[in-house]
Amino acid sequence: METIVTILTNAWSVLVFPGLLFAVVVGLLLAGIDRKILARMQKRKGPPILQPTYDFFKLMGKETIIPHAANRKAFLIAPVLGFVSLVVLMLFIPVFGYSPFSTNGDLIIVLYLLTIPAVALIVGGSASGSPYAGIGISREMVTMMAYELPLVVVLLTVAKKVGGESLVFSLGEIGDWQAANGLLISHWALIPAAIAMLLVIPAEVGTQPFDVAEAETEICEGTLVEYSGAPLAVFKLNTAIKMFVMTSLFTVLFFGGIDTGYIALNAVILVAICSVLTVVCMTLAHAICARLKIEHLFKFYWTVVTALAAISLILVWLGL
Repeated sequence: METIVTILTNAWSVLVFPGLLFAVVVGLLLAGIDRKILARMQKRKGPPILQPTYDFFKLMGKETIIPHAANRKAFLIAPVLGFVSLVVLMLFIPVFGYSPFSTNGDLIIVLYLLTIPAVALIVGGSASGSPYAGIGISREMVTMMAYELPLVVVLLTVAKKVGGESLVFSLGEIGDWQAANGLLISHWALIPAAIAMLLVIPAEVGTQPFDVAEAETEICEGTLVEYSGAPLAVFKLNTAIKMFVMTSLFTVLFFGGIDTGYIALNAVILVAICSVLTVVCMTLAHAICARLKIEHLFKFYWTVVTALAAISLILVWLGL
């Protein structure tokens, strides 16, 4: 009987909450909020908040056209690979104390899983055989090199702050530490790292002005130029889910001590915080910034953003 209960509990976690269904619904919701708020900032009415959901189902019903020069298997598997990695990633991010799967190396697992959607995008683009996709692939690789360094430094900073003499990579322990010692966002030494993380989020997600790998006005959406139908729908869905994943990760790292004692209420608070973070670090950046050129993006992340994260790491290493 216990085995059946365990199987059903794990199935619920993977398929419903906080896995597949929860990630998809909230991801599409955040994408809709992003588009709606952006339109209002530009004095437009904008699409309904559910427009990304409508677009997803519309694309799922369209014909999938596979280029003659494409590697069929890699072309079709790539978006699914990115999607699966994001759903699995959600299972390691605690919803204010609740996490179906947790290990001592959560942050390391998260870091690895975060690279899979970007790698899947590169694999899919290269499998399409399009020269325009080749341009997008090179840009995506440079973008990954740009934002990975500051992200690693931010994670090391949090791990050092919580661990003291050692490094703590468990997201559960990071949340417990904040419950006992106060939210990390309230520690002044962590403020530069939090700002760096906010700047990493839009590049990791691939939203404007950091969408240089797609840049539809320049290279016809780059890596996605040959995609259509269901595979394109899944890639679009991956971007929406990644919005939720990255804002959730920020929430756990810097607001992880909030816990009402009720999972449902914790989930509502998480979605509310993620909505605010989406507007702050993605919608505002889209509204006020022109698209960055790839060389400017690389320089910005390896200098300004990495420097912010490094300042916090040094301060934490000094015991401040």
